[in-house]
Amino acid sequence: MKANVGGMDRIVRIVAGLALIALAATGVVGVWGYLGVVVLATGVFRFCGAYTLFGINTCPLKPAEEEAAH
Repeated sequence: MKANVGGMDRIVRIVAGLALIALAATGVVGVWGYLGVVVLATGVFRFCGAYTLFGINTCPLKPAEEEAAH
């Protein structure tokens, strides 16, 4: 799996995932809030399958990859 989730995107996913899980655990939202586990996992592992399907990549290229791309 090649990382396709970048810095700010990753932070937002981790925070949103934790918030959804906390809201579901406290009963504020229904069981759908446990989908936060998926959101959290995509942030932690820096990979999103949906991004792959749509050709999206928010992860910046590393210097070695930039030279290879030219």
